[in-house]
Amino acid sequence: MPAPDRALPWRLARAHLRRRRMQNTLTILGIAVGVMALIAALSLTNGFTRALVDATLRASPHLSVTAYTSQARDRELERAMQADSRVQAFTPFLADKGLLTRPASAGRGAGVDFTTLFGVTGDARRVLQLSPEEGAALGSLKDGEVLLGAALARSVGAFTGDTVRLLNSTQRRTSLRVRGVFSTGNYLIDSAYAFTNLGTLQALQQTSSVTGYQLRLRDPDQAPAVGSDLTRTRAYSPLPWQSLYGTLLDQLALQKKVIAFVVLLIVVVAAFGIANVLTLAVFEKTQEIAILRAIGATRSLITRVFLIEGLALGLGGLLLGNLLGLGISAYFTVRPFSLPGDLYFITTLPVEVRWTDVLGVNAIGLVTTLLAALIPARRAAGVEPARVIR
Repeated sequence: MPAPDRALPWRLARAHLRRRRMQNTLTILGIAVGVMALIAALSLTNGFTRALVDATLRASPHLSVTAYTSQARDRELERAMQADSRVQAFTPFLADKGLLTRPASAGRGAGVDFTTLFGVTGDARRVLQLSPEEGAALGSLKDGEVLLGAALARSVGAFTGDTVRLLNSTQRRTSLRVRGVFSTGNYLIDSAYAFTNLGTLQALQQTSSVTGYQLRLRDPDQAPAVGSDLTRTRAYSPLPWQSLYGTLLDQLALQKKVIAFVVLLIVVVAAFGIANVLTLAVFEKTQEIAILRAIGATRSLITRVFLIEGLALGLGGLLLGNLLGLGISAYFTVRPFSLPGDLYFITTLPVEVRWTDVLGVNAIGLVTTLLAALIPARRAAGVEPARVIR
């Protein structure tokens, strides 16, 4: 009868699973550990990538448009940026490189370091996402004042109220008073960048021109498209943040793939533990299978019995692994790793769980489980009842 035939594989699979509880438990734990490690590793990698990009974009514009030749502020371009709904804020800027020095004083030796110096207007506080205090200092820089990155300030040994000397790329010198320091959490930026107001740097370079404009967008991912639209008919070169930090993004993407592949091997090895368990079950139940085949059980029914067993073990491991992996991710969300900023560029390692990753892990785990169960299932279906009973 149809109904009993449909229920029989489930009853047989349940009976088999009850007899090998220790083996089944170890198999489930093996899959769970692999899934847990994969989810936790991907979440930590996502968090690392997001934290690094966020820290980088706090003191970097989403998009820079640079004039092919230095020129005065482009009012027509400024009107176009104001009219573009994708642009949240912009500021003209003048860029330069130089050598910062602080003379020796009582109890302190001299300090020196190279810097990338940006001359900006008060609108820079809306383009760069610094803390409220740091943003206020950036937006109100007066002539002869400079805002230093925290690591750069430590290297030079200059802090709020101190005076530093700047030798710029054109061999001109000036003295600047340190208005304050800023910290993004990205060591590469904090150790290299400094800001002054636009007039100070223009006076030092003896020019009234600007290098271009820095923009903050409502959606950073649109930077390439916005840059292309703004410069299509203008003598400017767009530089979206994705191009500026393209190598870094490629390295992070490769890092995630390598980590995912290595940890995925744990899941695959654990999942194929199901094949070992079911293969032993086939040897143990050879006579039982032969009897079932002799009384009319089809190859399909026998195959379904062992596939159901493998599926039950796999789903148990996946469920437990998901709970453990999400639990570990939640723990590190509350208590993130602390990292040395001069080594990893960020000071803490947050966690970002992406459900696409979780679904991908479960899909791969389920497919691997079914493939592992299929081998012994087909072996069981191939048992010849006449040979075994004889």
